[in-house]
Amino acid sequence: METSQNQIEPHSAKSGQKLNWLRAAVLGANDGIVSTASIVVGVAGASNSTGLILTAGVAGLVAGALSMGVGEYISVSTQRDTERALIEKERGELVNSPKLELEELEGIYKAKGLSPQTARTVAQELTAHDVVAAHLDAELGIDPKNLTNPWHAAYASTCAFFCGAIIPIIIVALSPTWVRIPATFFGVLIALIITGSLSAYAGGASKTKATVRVVIGGLLAMAVTFGIGKLFGRAGI
Repeated sequence: METSQNQIEPHSAKSGQKLNWLRAAVLGANDGIVSTASIVVGVAGASNSTGLILTAGVAGLVAGALSMGVGEYISVSTQRDTERALIEKERGELVNSPKLELEELEGIYKAKGLSPQTARTVAQELTAHDVVAAHLDAELGIDPKNLTNPWHAAYASTCAFFCGAIIPIIIVALSPTWVRIPATFFGVLIALIITGSLSAYAGGASKTKATVRVVIGGLLAMAVTFGIGKLFGRAGI
């Protein structure tokens, strides 16, 4: 039985965009888990005060979430401004040198392996359909109708960080003092295994390798900050 085109190429452009959003969300959540867990275990290493530990954790959550959101907004805004400038530049070139731009488009498709005649036909048909979109896609990989929204990116990063950061805070708040540190390490371990698996899924990589990297990095960060907290706690600082 013949394999249909949909079976061969199951991922559309929209599914690719969804995977990119998933990857960004997973990374944001992972940052929230590791950074906030490191803060709370570091403070817990120096003090048994639940109020102090939670205050530090919540402060880290708020600061981290806002930092992620603002950073993502600035980054995506800069990217979108650059894309808009490139779009305007391309529009100007198409107005001033349409023949040269057609030859350039033809050359791009020839370089991709099309015969000169086919490349010429493709370039002409795409130009007739939407000349700006044709050049932006072939030359710059930009879709002028689908530029990234910086507010969406900022909101997604903030929410992802918050969702990750709230995990160690809840564990600390609900755990008895004597089991607080091991419970936090265990809870964060489970959360990192989940985010590691999701990041591997989003990137199409090995789940085992991705999960091991995430878990080792997160637990190492927590162990270091806990050790520093113990050191300062003993010194009475």
